Amino acid sequence: MYWVGLPLALVISVFLVPAGARGLREAGLVRENYRGALLAFPLGAVLATAALVALAPLAFLDDRADLDLLAPELRRWLPYLLGIAFLGFLDDALGRGEAVATPRGWRGHWAALRRGSLSTGAIKAIGALALAAYVVSGRGLEDWRYIADVALLILATNLFNLLDLRPGRAEKGLALLGAGLCLGAWTWEPLELLGIFVGPVIIGAWLTLGERAMLGDTGSNLIGAVAGVWLLTVLGADARLVALALVLALTIYGELRSISKTIDSVPPLRWLDSLGRA
Repeated sequence: MYWVGLPLALVISVFLVPAGARGLREAGLVRENYRGALLAFPLGAVLATAALVALAPLAFLDDRADLDLLAPELRRWLPYLLGIAFLGFLDDALGRGEAVATPRGWRGHWAALRRGSLSTGAIKAIGALALAAYVVSGRGLEDWRYIADVALLILATNLFNLLDLRPGRAEKGLALLGAGLCLGAWTWEPLELLGIFVGPVIIGAWLTLGERAMLGDTGSNLIGAVAGVWLLTVLGADARLVALALVLALTIYGELRSISKTIDSVPPLRWLDSLGRA
């Protein structure tokens, strides 16, 4: 009955996520988007909270009623998912003043370190490395495969952060990845494992596409963490190496070129990117 998590999270999120976005705005927690509109920010904090609200009854019934509502593997990955969201929240809350002086991406964080300044982005990167190294450990992997899986998890998380430059883009990327993994492996495992996080992301996409709220690094990191965990749990050993090569190539491209300009220059991608957007 692992599938129960997704519909429960959807029902909870229908009420909690829009209310949370309103609460952010009423508290003055807003940020200007790429078009100059002020949006509730960071919605990712609300998404993580909605996932925890869904987790509470599932965990209780799973243990007390012995109903098998939570996939056992969730215990392994939960520290990374919540930890990476927290690190993103630190960046959202404390890193705004650095945005002018420090470029986005790995190059910007490395430049800050060379100047003797530890940016919140660098703190996030170090924390992500520590969390990834922890959750990937204990799986009986060879040394080089362990390092490769850690790299895949971190880079997948960062890639969705690079994608989150337009409303709904990160959510659409996650949807395409999930559909590809489910159809390719002919399994519901991704949704059964992380349904409590997918539900809030689906409802949150309605708000981000309508330009009523912005994910922030909290949300894009959480979505990227979900994607990384899916890649590690669904793909076989060799397929994960292929995924690592693809994610690394996309990350390098995103650091050196504008992903938004590339998407705008390809009509099918431009159509998909704008689909559902206000």
